[in-house]
Amino acid sequence: MMNLIDTHAHLDGIDDVRGALKRAESAGVRAIVAVGENKAANQKNLDLARNTKRPEIILALGLHPGKIESDLIDEELLFIEKHLGEAKAIGEIGLDFWYKETRKDSRKKEEQLQVYRRLLEIARDNALPVLIHTRGAWREAFEMAKSVCIQRAVFHWYSGPMDVLKDILDKGYFISASPSVVYSEEARNSLEFAPVEQTLVETDSPVFYKHCEGGLKAEPKDVFVTLKHYALLKKRSEQELAEILNKNAELIFNLD
Repeated sequence: MMNLIDTHAHLDGIDDVRGALKRAESAGVRAIVAVGENKAANQKNLDLARNTKRPEIILALGLHPGKIESDLIDEELLFIEKHLGEAKAIGEIGLDFWYKETRKDSRKKEEQLQVYRRLLEIARDNALPVLIHTRGAWREAFEMAKSVCIQRAVFHWYSGPMDVLKDILDKGYFISASPSVVYSEEARNSLEFAPVEQTLVETDSPVFYKHCEGGLKAEPKDVFVTLKHYALLKKRSEQELAEILNKNAELIFNLD
């Protein structure tokens, strides 16, 4: 049976997470990268990683730009630093200048930039890859990752400008194929341009797969749905792509 790694899932947001993990294992999901958005999510994912044998839970500790609370930043970062020994990545982190409050208040933008830099520095100092969320700040997110000397980065659900994408790929960074491969012109253009060798596959569970399979709320087993539509886009076999995508994930997350 074909197996696959879901490289981006919010397991803390899935109601029946134990059931979802069983269904994922039965479907052939061999590992799941559990990304964190804040301390509460990081703690839930940490507990899951400690208490789950199969599929393997690959822990990513992060602070999402949309989850930053000014008075909790130091506490959030301290939690991440305390548990780095159990993590394989830092994420989900990044910049999002499309939020209404960020557009209205330049201080919110500056706060995002400061938090993002601190998290990049934690990743760099601990030789960990970063999983980057960005909207409306693609160039800024790339340039800061580059300036901090990040070696391994994944621009999750990339839908930004092609000139930035070219720089991302030239730097050796990756993008991911997500449920948006079905319906987003920007995402499809990015995935058509990016080589498979610099692409990962994900579900972003529990996001809703709009216009996909009649519509479904994603869980890790649905990484095969993303794979199917990515294979159609690239005009290559699912089996061939799965082998390459798994190798990519093993490289990024330093897996055995």
